[in-house]
This record gives sequence, C-alpha cells and structure tokens, in this order.
Amino acid sequence: MRSAVWTHLDLTARKLTPFLVTVVLVVLNFLPAQLPGYAEVSPNLALMAVYYWALHRPNLLPATAVFVIGLLQDFLSGGTVGFNATILVLVFMVAFSQRRFFYGKSFLVVWGGFMMVSLGVAVVGWLLACVLFATLLDPGPAMFEGLMNAAAYPVLGWLFVQIHRTLPRYE
Repeated sequence: MRSAVWTHLDLTARKLTPFLVTVVLVVLNFLPAQLPGYAEVSPNLALMAVYYWALHRPNLLPATAVFVIGLLQDFLSGGTVGFNATILVLVFMVAFSQRRFFYGKSFLVVWGGFMMVSLGVAVVGWLLACVLFATLLDPGPAMFEGLMNAAAYPVLGWLFVQIHRTLPRYE
C-alpha cells in the first residue's frame, strides 16, 4: 500500500516536471543580476521550454499551462498582461503543429526550427509592442533578443533532453 502511494507521487511529480521547470525558468529570468544591461540581453528561457515541450511532450505541458506560465511572466515583468501569454501560446501552437515534421530529426534541424520561431517571436513581439504603444519602435532590441534566444537554445535544449529522459513514457 505504502509503495503504491510513493509510486503515484513519483509519477505525478514526473508529469508535472515540464511545467515546474518552465515556471522556474520564468522566475530565473526575473531574478536581479549584478550585470549591467543584463535584462536587455537575457534570453527568454520560457520560450525555449515551451518550444521544446510542445514538440516532444505536449501532453505534459498543454496550452492551458503555457497560458498560465505566460501570465506569470507578464505579472513578473510588470508589462501588459497577456502579452507574453499570447506569444507563448502562439509558439506552442506553431511548434505543436510541426511535431510530425520534427519527429526523429537531428538536433540541428530542431534548432533551426527554433531559430525561425525565435525570429517570428521577435517580429510579432515588436509589432505588438508598436501597436500597444501606438508608435514605431526600434526593432533592434527585439531582433537582438531573438538572436540571444537562438544562441542560448543548445544549452537549454541539452538540459531538456536530460529531463525528458526521466519522464514517464507515453500513456
């Protein structure tokens, strides 16, 4: 009896891992760093997590969880509520719709897909910001963040693969 309870708790914790890891990454993004200008160049860690899990295990990080994570990111950033939630849900939808294409492909192909998604996020985020502020903003920072996201993905991608190996098999 006691063993069954622990087994159930272990399985539940493993199923929650993608969500919890993504929440931790959101919080890490907003921890104060002692580096000048870090906030302007820090990659969007939640974006990478959403892309990875939407391709590999969308059953463990569904769109509703992605929306909640996006809202958390919005509240922590102090920005417009719904901005990051919209971006993350769009990334989830795009990655989820392309799962069949990316299945069984090399890391370089998956990374290339992320680079395209990152560029798309930079453009859409810049356009949304222009609309929200009713002015034409400099696209440079958005494009730079997209490049930072693409550059950081291999490190987090490796971490996600290690975590993925500990998750329960498909049911």
